[in-house]
Amino acid sequence: MLRNCSLLVLVVAVLPVLALAGPSGTVRVIDADTWRVGGEKVRLFGIDAPELGQPCTWPDRRDRDCGRWAAQETRRRFEGRTAICERIATDRYGRTVARCFVEGADAARVMVSEGIAFAYRRYSMDYDLDEKRAVVTGRGLHAATLDRPAEFRRARGAPPPARGCVIKGNISRGGRRIYHVPGQRDYDRTRISPSKGERWFCSEAEAQAAGWRRARN
Repeated sequence: MLRNCSLLVLVVAVLPVLALAGPSGTVRVIDADTWRVGGEKVRLFGIDAPELGQPCTWPDRRDRDCGRWAAQETRRRFEGRTAICERIATDRYGRTVARCFVEGADAARVMVSEGIAFAYRRYSMDYDLDEKRAVVTGRGLHAATLDRPAEFRRARGAPPPARGCVIKGNISRGGRRIYHVPGQRDYDRTRISPSKGERWFCSEAEAQAAGWRRARN
């Protein structure tokens, strides 16, 4: 009887550990927030990194693929190292969503602190303060101008503008409504995010009537 009770206690103690058990092994970076760990595809929990092909502009006005930059910075820190992950869920793409540790450090926290990824507050507030500190110090992506990855994904999936309606009505971080016409310097790099209230216009008169002003260059 005593032996059976001991076994029961052992099983109860081990179950939570098994529930958290996730992949472990060598890290192979697919993109900044998606890895292979020990051969298993893992989406890092609580963060969101720029998509491959997502543009951004740095203070010297250089355009860059910020998704590629974030992936390169992640590889530099974690590629080939050993990660131990805690499984949290499985996403709709079949990936394991997990919190991963490399040499005892929470990899997602490192990435947010260094401005390689954003806190994904829709799913977790765990890295909220880490991002706020990175914003204050201008670390990594916080020195650049870019959409949040979720906004970029929504804009990329948005319907194209009506034929002939090619004027881009952009809203700056400061809330200024500025429109760009084809041929202006910032036209190609400007992305329209309808979720932020940005829109396409068919004429400058329409844009001005809606409260937008023309970009200076």
